[in-house]
Amino acid sequence: MARGYDEVHGGFGFGARNEGGTSLLEFAKAFDLVLANMGFQKREDHLVTFRSRVAKAQIDYLLLRRGDKGLCTDCKVIPSECLSMQHRLLVMDLEVKGVGKKRAVYGQPKIKWGTLTKGKAQELREKLLAMRAQRSSGDASSMWTMTTNCIRKAVREVLGVSKGYSGGRGLVVE
Repeated sequence: MARGYDEVHGGFGFGARNEGGTSLLEFAKAFDLVLANMGFQKREDHLVTFRSRVAKAQIDYLLLRRGDKGLCTDCKVIPSECLSMQHRLLVMDLEVKGVGKKRAVYGQPKIKWGTLTKGKAQELREKLLAMRAQRSSGDASSMWTMTTNCIRKAVREVLGVSKGYSGGRGLVVE
């Protein structure tokens, strides 16, 4: 039974909870995690991660961020796979959905990274040194902004920029 830990415990454990089990549940609760192998009803062979001649227990757990709980489609122990004589392999099945490619906006110019050669890299280096991008001052945010702007300007000058007529098939790199 989850008793007070419903948000991290699916209610399908094996055996009685000890002090270590309570600590694990407190940890999961504090860091907004769930115990993946407690969320699926299984027969005993698919719950017990440790088995000896005198005892059997569920001592291994897979933790998952609560927001990613929906990705886990199954979690179980593989009874025939032994990592040692007493421990059994615990596996989790995840269903990860691919994210579609971001399409370039028609007419948006892009840096021609394909034209980068050793010679152009040297030219770019010299241009950045002349711009003194690395010597910016102020707080970290303003230093970062100044440095990135110098790099973008130098790269555009050295490598060039496309007209942006990709027809919507390319990725936006910048």
